Amino acid sequence: MALNYDLLIHQPPRKGQQAYTKRDTMLYALGLGIGIRAVEDPAHLRFVYEEDLQALPTMATTLGHPGFWYAEPQYGIDWKKILHGDQTTEIHKPLPVEGNLRTETVVEEVWDKGAEKGALMQLARRLYDEKTGEHYATSRQGLFLRGNGGFGGKNGPPQTERAFPTRKADAVVDSPTRPEQALIYRLSGDYNPLHAAPKVATAAGFPKPIFHGLATYAIAGYAAIINLCGGDASRVRKYSARFSSPVFPGETLRTEIWNEGSGLGCLQVRVVERDLVVLKNGFIEYGG
Repeated sequence: MALNYDLLIHQPPRKGQQAYTKRDTMLYALGLGIGIRAVEDPAHLRFVYEEDLQALPTMATTLGHPGFWYAEPQYGIDWKKILHGDQTTEIHKPLPVEGNLRTETVVEEVWDKGAEKGALMQLARRLYDEKTGEHYATSRQGLFLRGNGGFGGKNGPPQTERAFPTRKADAVVDSPTRPEQALIYRLSGDYNPLHAAPKVATAAGFPKPIFHGLATYAIAGYAAIINLCGGDASRVRKYSARFSSPVFPGETLRTEIWNEGSGLGCLQVRVVERDLVVLKNGFIEYGG
């Protein structure tokens, strides 16, 4: 399938608007399985119960989602072969638990990794308060377009790897997921059928629907908030990670956390049942 690079790069920002309530904020957290821990430890209630409710910073990845526009035929994207490669969420001001936002989504670049490897598309979505214009967050993601390599574009920017600790993790958190959890999580805005429809998953080369990468990302971020930020989500400033393997709903996610001091934590997630790293190079920056 021929990717239309010029159309992707030169399209105007996709503008969106979303009003959300405390119910949406709680539903997002429940889609991450936080309700399980809230039963065991009331300290977790602040994300799933209206009293002293907080919004998780990773909710910025779902708010004002522009929809599954990748499937529109004019762009030439083989949408059944899209995988999320990396994610960065930058928080400029803590998200309110309810509000009215406007968003702008742009394609920043598309790199050609070759016919066998595919292409890498980088998107940025900026979230603003609709009335005041305050800039709450920037959600930046890299998508692997596995069926669109070889279109003749640039190979990509220089790769710079941050140093990752080699010592034993300072904290380990196991988070079980439920077989139907992807169906709950998608109600927060990511309706990619790869996470719900078996026939779409099969066409993409998977035995069954896979868990949202952004859900794994958020579960790990939540573990870091509890262990590094004292459970205060408003302290998070920036969180980035790379996805290395798919997760299937029902598997157990083990988040390994390193406290590097000076407001920096490092994260890695592995699936316990397969002893496989599924999220790596996780870095979370937080304030006092």
